[in-house]
Amino acid sequence: QVQLQESGPGLVKPSQTTSLTCTVSGDPITTNYHWNWIRQPPGKGLEWIGYIAYGGNTYYSPSLKSRTSISRDTSKNQFTLELSSVTPEDTAVYYCARSFSQSFGVWGQGTQVTVSS
Repeated sequence: QVQLQESGPGLVKPSQTTSLTCTVSGDPITTNYHWNWIRQPPGKGLEWIGYIAYGGNTYYSPSLKSRTSISRDTSKNQFTLELSSVTPEDTAVYYCARSFSQSFGVWGQGTQVTVSS
């Protein structure tokens, strides 16, 4: 059974860089899936941030591309989101999810990130 678990700092100050990690169990992240980051700001819908593919290629939402980096550590079976120059508009619940052919079949439970001074 595949499980994804997000971890992160919780509270971040404006202009800082935040780093979130998704730990995957039950499936190597080198298998034929895309490993995604998605967020949901309060009162709004889901926003896709980007993914890292099984081969290590990355693809980002154009609206966030300049501030986003996704990397992975295959030895730990983890992938990480870095979001720079955060503002209060980046406050959201952040999810990691596994997808195949644009079908998001497995999700983590989400982690809250609040940007505030």
